[in-house]
Amino acid sequence: MTSKRLFAALAMAGLVIAGAGAAASDAAAGTLDRLRQDKTLRIAYRQDAPPFSFQTPGRAEPEGFIVDICRAVGKSLTQQLALPSLNIVYVPVTVSDRFEAIQQGKADLLCEATTATLSRREMVDFSIATFVDGASLLIRVDGPQSLQAMAGRKIGVLGGTTTQEALNNSLKDMNIAAEVVAAKTHSEGLAMLDANEISAYFADRAILQSLVKESKDPKKLMLANNYLTVEPYALGLPHGDEDFRLAVDRALSHLYRDGEITKIFAQSFQGQMEPSGILRTLYLITGLPD
Repeated sequence: MTSKRLFAALAMAGLVIAGAGAAASDAAAGTLDRLRQDKTLRIAYRQDAPPFSFQTPGRAEPEGFIVDICRAVGKSLTQQLALPSLNIVYVPVTVSDRFEAIQQGKADLLCEATTATLSRREMVDFSIATFVDGASLLIRVDGPQSLQAMAGRKIGVLGGTTTQEALNNSLKDMNIAAEVVAAKTHSEGLAMLDANEISAYFADRAILQSLVKESKDPKKLMLANNYLTVEPYALGLPHGDEDFRLAVDRALSHLYRDGEITKIFAQSFQGQMEPSGILRTLYLITGLPD
């Protein structure tokens, strides 16, 4: 995908998410009322999705860029509701039960690397975009260097994700006969690549950049040059609770317009990654005026 086409796709993704409405007919609205009563915001996070949402052994609270964004949203909600404080409770989820946590009322915000899609909006609502990434390949230096060269090879991917679906579709569209191996976690996928059990691991590029650092021998791995998908991330919310979604979107819009998102980015990535021009444009597009 060329940079011009990618830019246009990302900009359109931001506009679609920013303008997306929620159907209130099947909703159990009232999250803001509950926050006023118990003063507790429940954040769902993944333990295995660095650099966006993860748990470091020995640390009480989860880390990651999306988790940090949700903490900032919590601070804004405290101000919007004129509360003296708002406690945050962290709810661990997996890639297989993350949406159920929102649907079943176990968590208020899904704060991890979640791609907003139309089909997923049948289960949960989404905020305006929080990040935009694209899927690519983490490959071995001594192995095939492109998706086309993966014919007859094994490619790992996190099971049950839009990324797995995109990989299957890409292989089918390009008529590439490769075997897709579903991993339960990104760490498992990396371990398979380190052990040369697969020729490549397919995931969002920012996640792959983080995984390289966890490899047993990072010098033997490299990122493929091309993006194969566009993945617009957003926060998952209870379906149909428009008041809560508006409050979350207001919080995010203020973060983007006031430049606070740049500080959160720098704090989360600590100089290991810089926001791209496309990402800066996305925040400009989705930072809605009051």
